[in-house]
Amino acid sequence: MGFDIHPWKVVETELNKKDMRLSESLTSTGNGYMGMRGNFEEDYSGDTHLGTYIGGVWFPDKTRVGWWKNGYPQYFGKAINAVRLNGIHVEIDGRPLDLNTADVLSFYRELDMQTGIFVRRFTLWTEKGNISVVAERFVSLAQKELLAVSYSVTPEFNASVVMRPYLDANVKNLDSNYDETFWDMLLEEETEDALALLTKTKENPFGAPRFAVSAAMSCWADGLEMEGRTLDSGYVETTYSGMVEAGETATLEKFALCFTSRDYDESVLTTMSLKAAARARELGYAELRASHAATWRERWNGCDVVIKGDDAAQQGIRFNLFQLLSTYSGDDARLNIGPKGFTGEKYGGATYWDTEAYCLPVYMAIAGQDVARQLLLYRWLQLDGAYFNARQQGLKGALYPMVTFTGIECHNEWEITFEEIHRNGAIAHAIFNYATYTGDFDYLQKEGLDVLCGVARFYTDRAHFSKRRGKYMIHGVTGPNEYENNVNNNWYTNRIAAWSISLFCGEAEKATRERRADLSVTEDELKHMREVAAHMYYPEDETLGIFVQHDTFLDKDLMPAAEIPKAERPINQHWSWDRILRSCFIKQADVLQGLYFLNHLYDEAVIRRNFDFYEPMTVHESSLSPCVHSILAAQLGYHDKAVEMYQRTARLDLDNINNDTDDGLHITSMAGSWLAMAHGFAGMRTVDGLSLNPFLPNAWQGYAFQFHYRGRMIRVSVKKGLAAVELLSGEPLDLTLCGEKKQLTDRIERAI
Repeated sequence: MGFDIHPWKVVETELNKKDMRLSESLTSTGNGYMGMRGNFEEDYSGDTHLGTYIGGVWFPDKTRVGWWKNGYPQYFGKAINAVRLNGIHVEIDGRPLDLNTADVLSFYRELDMQTGIFVRRFTLWTEKGNISVVAERFVSLAQKELLAVSYSVTPEFNASVVMRPYLDANVKNLDSNYDETFWDMLLEEETEDALALLTKTKENPFGAPRFAVSAAMSCWADGLEMEGRTLDSGYVETTYSGMVEAGETATLEKFALCFTSRDYDESVLTTMSLKAAARARELGYAELRASHAATWRERWNGCDVVIKGDDAAQQGIRFNLFQLLSTYSGDDARLNIGPKGFTGEKYGGATYWDTEAYCLPVYMAIAGQDVARQLLLYRWLQLDGAYFNARQQGLKGALYPMVTFTGIECHNEWEITFEEIHRNGAIAHAIFNYATYTGDFDYLQKEGLDVLCGVARFYTDRAHFSKRRGKYMIHGVTGPNEYENNVNNNWYTNRIAAWSISLFCGEAEKATRERRADLSVTEDELKHMREVAAHMYYPEDETLGIFVQHDTFLDKDLMPAAEIPKAERPINQHWSWDRILRSCFIKQADVLQGLYFLNHLYDEAVIRRNFDFYEPMTVHESSLSPCVHSILAAQLGYHDKAVEMYQRTARLDLDNINNDTDDGLHITSMAGSWLAMAHGFAGMRTVDGLSLNPFLPNAWQGYAFQFHYRGRMIRVSVKKGLAAVELLSGEPLDLTLCGEKKQLTDRIERAI
């Protein structure tokens, strides 16, 4: 790959046809409402993954496996590829412009993360002379429904130029079963100023909602004249053509607007989109671009991270923050953060436990309390679905889905669907984390208590009493380490289950009699819950001084991952699934996930023994893994390991470390770079008030970041020998810096 290191940009200076899908992923753009991969406007006959996605628009694709298993999901929910908005057919002297077949003299592709502008510049050779093209676009942060494109062609010779901007809803998903399509074409319409089409997701037998999407476009051209229009089934285009003299430039500005029935009645969508498209043309590309760029700069003001002395690390964390902010804005409690965001279709595009475990603490810090609360409300609004999922297993309480759009489980792997029950604990921990970070303890007694009650009831019923051991156990689970399925007594699952039950019991005791009555919680039920939590079984090994990942983990052939031949890494792309399951190798933090979440309950010696035992066997083939290890390594003083894991999480996609970025970015794990910086290098802890314990990586000259905390804005800056904390806004605050209690009124410093 030929991507340059730049603190604010992703830059590619060569056309790499072999890795086109990877390049498209890395130059994806979005605005929280919709987004698209870094596809070309013009036609490209080579390998590509065309993708435009709209938040909350999905389809229930029929599940093809597990049909005989009672309780198995009937469908696999998918974020579906929507109408192509940016397309422009380009012809020069009657020949279609296609970079796969053209003689490309130079090529430049850039994503400016500071402004959210995606631009390409390239020069083509022909027998008549060279042709220069500049293509620029943005998915507007200032107007969520808008995509704007500016496309310019400059020939060195007199040339006939034709540009046919279009909208095309005849699209497929990359991962659809048997090339199924998901859209019905309803109508195409035109006004003097614009063209529009209306589509709707197909009927389904599962009672899942259908979504109507209206897209409209309006264009302006300089150096070309409009010749005509085409309206076909799910397709509209306008033709512009003209003779362009040598050295002159023909420019097309395209404005595409997209509205959905999630926000407006289907009957008005087409009219709205047509009017909005015409209005965008009136404003013009330059004005819309300026508004968009200004909004991006404003967003960066509150969350930028500055790293001095390591441009690769700087680029990595800004890239990750850019993509997170492009994926979720907090404006709509119905939306969440899919693992691939708007950059691809893998994992179905739905909500995983990643949001609560990794994204929530970042959004609390960089976007503030209100945005973070929206993420919690998303789960509260889907509580009925979680109760349904538990009933599918014949259990009480609420089982939050591993994958969902509605609250109903829609994943199509049993091991994940119904065994990976630890995700309930991540949601409980997120509620606790939110309350202790923001000080909004009222949430625990309101919506939070509803969720905690369902979680506690599920875990209590899912556990069973072992008469032989005199302990409660949880069998038949998959822990965070998905390279082991259907194990008994996964330490992390048992631990987070007991902790979640105890958290609910503690909050229920504080609740009023009326509130407990609302939940139908009796003292007998609380008594039983307390017993389950107090007598949960945890596999341990006293000789090694560690928590055992599950009952039989130590019976495996234990060896460090360093012994795996490099040619066989990653193992998930080289080994059979059977071989992986039998091995000792760990996909991601498992026991260590528990020591990260419940860090305040364990002393450093316990954490060190477990880290030293498990980290060498961890292959980090989940994108969620490196940040947890970075944070714990920093806490233990393993600074080189902390930096190594930071680099892995910060540059996972930019360097394609897991060799799987071609089908989309790892959006949710991108939160890990900020967590590694703040919770790791800066040692931030918030369970018992704000505490910081910074260190500076040896190769860095310094770093700085700011964050929201309980109505305040705080900045942390670290350089050689010195850590400083500044109160940028808000009331004075008591905190702990490097083990010393301080009052922050303006700025405090501490030698490190």
